[in-house]
Amino acid sequence: MMFSLKDKTAIVTGGASGIGLAISKLFAQQGAAVHILELNYQQAEKEVEVIRASGGMAFSHSVNIAEQAEVNQVVSTIAQNGPIDILVNNAGIAHIGNADNTTEADFDRIVSVNIKGTYNCLHACLPYMKQQNKGVILNMASVASSVGIPDRFAYSMSKGAVVAMTLSVAKDYIKSGIRCNCISPARVHTPFVDGFLQKNYPGKETEMFEKLAATQPIGRMAEPSEIASLALFLCSDEAGFITGCDYPIDGGFIRLNN
Repeated sequence: MMFSLKDKTAIVTGGASGIGLAISKLFAQQGAAVHILELNYQQAEKEVEVIRASGGMAFSHSVNIAEQAEVNQVVSTIAQNGPIDILVNNAGIAHIGNADNTTEADFDRIVSVNIKGTYNCLHACLPYMKQQNKGVILNMASVASSVGIPDRFAYSMSKGAVVAMTLSVAKDYIKSGIRCNCISPARVHTPFVDGFLQKNYPGKETEMFEKLAATQPIGRMAEPSEIASLALFLCSDEAGFITGCDYPIDGGFIRLNN
């Protein structure tokens, strides 16, 4: 079977909703033992039961990735059961605002999750991957790291940092048998999008959804399963010659919007 993850252990942060959930389910389907790191532990427990009911292997862990001690403890526990083969740094938060109306508190919140959270997971997992002389890391960036998007100052900054961390890790650990890439999605139809529209555009959800979908030249938003499919390829042995790359999956957003 191509793209098999049989006998591999994968950590997926934010793996109980949206893109992260799609990745968790697909990786488990392909044979991986999936460890979901989630702030919402109840949601993680629920999704783990669904994965197990479908014949997959999954585990839930209550973790705030912004807290290094929590991340270190959980990763150490997972590593006691065998090699950590895959780390997917998916967890992240969004923010709407430009440089002069983004508050310090909002800026710090974005940094603590999107940047420090990614660093914390890298910092915790890399020593184990170095020791076993193998490993795959996939970070979740965004098209916002490559093009200017209105009112996404702090979010864009944080995703630019994710791309930079990806390149740095790929360079520093290539001789340790560790690959590191990132994915840059455009808009993806997740529960977050639906909640955002309900909160900010009550009564106009359908109209605004269509407007947002139309910003992708392909004419629609991506589905989480499409992002998960790319994640599976990049984390599989079939992608063994790929490292240090950022993969836009954007319906033409970066190159065709002019």
